Amino acid sequence: MTRLKIAIQKSGRLNEDSLKILKECGIAVSNGLDQLKSTVSNFPMEIMFLRNSDIPQYLIDGVVDIAIIGDNILIEKGEGIEVLEKLNFSKCRVSLAVPKSFKYNSVKDLQGKRIATSYPVTLNSYLNKNGITAELHQISGSVEIAPSIGLADAICDIVSSGSTLFKNNLKEVEVMFRSEAVLAVSPLISDDKKEILDRLRFRIQSVLKARQSRYILMNAPNNKIEKIINILPGMRSPTVLPLAEEGWSSIHTVIEKNKFWEVIDELKNLGAEGILVVPIEKMVL
Repeated sequence: MTRLKIAIQKSGRLNEDSLKILKECGIAVSNGLDQLKSTVSNFPMEIMFLRNSDIPQYLIDGVVDIAIIGDNILIEKGEGIEVLEKLNFSKCRVSLAVPKSFKYNSVKDLQGKRIATSYPVTLNSYLNKNGITAELHQISGSVEIAPSIGLADAICDIVSSGSTLFKNNLKEVEVMFRSEAVLAVSPLISDDKKEILDRLRFRIQSVLKARQSRYILMNAPNNKIEKIINILPGMRSPTVLPLAEEGWSSIHTVIEKNKFWEVIDELKNLGAEGILVVPIEKMVL
């Protein structure tokens, strides 16, 4: 039986978010402690749990067919690997940071400085683009400690909340780029596995669309229905059902969750009542 091989991070936040989206796609994953490989029982897929930094090479060599991985790792180690979907989770940014005492005005202040990083390719590209020459110290893990022990004047690292920088008396001064989890594909994937991948992408797209959407229901006077429908961003046409009370109807539609607050005041001003906003589990278009 042909199985699609997918790599996800062995442990950490990206691992948890990856397993969550697979579960929402109806894929049952059974993985024990320290298990490096798992076969899915209800979908033709095999999951490999790998170190994040190793995944790009596995994709390049065709050992795995696809992967859920941060695009910051692909930029650093996965040149030429195609990204199929941005997954909108595990977001972070790759940034430059300096000690709080460093008088920083622009990236030019890093000219001739020592910079510690786990992302030498990304950092070199950024510095070259800005015409900066610096001394790079490539280290793995605990990059933020480098300035305090005298190893570097600045660091380049991933930043999520910024709390680690704060604890190490550092300040973020340049956001080089913003990263999120993506679905990436090996250039060596076979045609028969592409068919399985298409099925998986359909499920993922349905889940992602549902996460960004809300089902909205409201009661409205009939003489305001047309105006209410005109301001509702969403699907092709809302559903309008008559209520038992004469002159009133119930309006049902789907809107993007971040647009609800943009229209709520207008809906209320037009007489909409009993407005309900409900999460959507799946959304098949």
